Amino acid sequence: MNISKKLNFSIAIDGGSASGKTFGSKIISKKFDFKLLSSGKLYRYVSYKIIKNKLKYNKNYIRKLSKSITLRQLNSNKLYSFKVTELASIIAKKKYVRSCLKKFQVDFMNSNKKVIIEGRDIASKIMPNADLKLFFRCAQKEKARRRYLELKKINKKIKLKDVKKALKLRDFNDKNRKQSPLLFVRGAVLVDTTNLTKKQVKVKLIKLVKKEIELKKKKHGNI
Repeated sequence: MNISKKLNFSIAIDGGSASGKTFGSKIISKKFDFKLLSSGKLYRYVSYKIIKNKLKYNKNYIRKLSKSITLRQLNSNKLYSFKVTELASIIAKKKYVRSCLKKFQVDFMNSNKKVIIEGRDIASKIMPNADLKLFFRCAQKEKARRRYLELKKINKKIKLKDVKKALKLRDFNDKNRKQSPLLFVRGAVLVDTTNLTKKQVKVKLIKLVKKEIELKKKKHGNI
């Protein structure tokens, strides 16, 4: 779908682990030529660097590291180990970490006319004025199955029970942390992927985004 270069359009996508939000974000990004940022990769990258360099992290280190992050650095399978996942959940609770990484996300949003950011506090903290807010949800059993198959490609020895345990802990921490908890904000559209195939998710999202884009174009004089 061709969108006028004059039209700014932002999409905030939130959801728990393995809910389908990353897949959905990529579908929308590819179909409508939106720039995409998966905010969870920022926390994973910071965690990876801490573990790799065996550092005791603090505010100054996080601030300095956040200023040097590039999009290319966020695309690595090394960011998905259990140790990185566990530490990412821990540092995500810290206000100064979220503050440092928020700037990266806001700068990304402001530097692109058509943008998607997906994570856990996007609609509530990063893009509260997004044109479209989506909240992805998936039943625990199904999301564990999906994540297990995904991680199996990287680690043949991984066990389903470990994946279930990690997902359950991550979801609990995300929903109950004091700093930017995972929330279903007012005005968001629920996308439950539990019983949907990838094709069905794709069709649903394309239809939804097309509708919202057309509404904004009419509102602003069909630009």
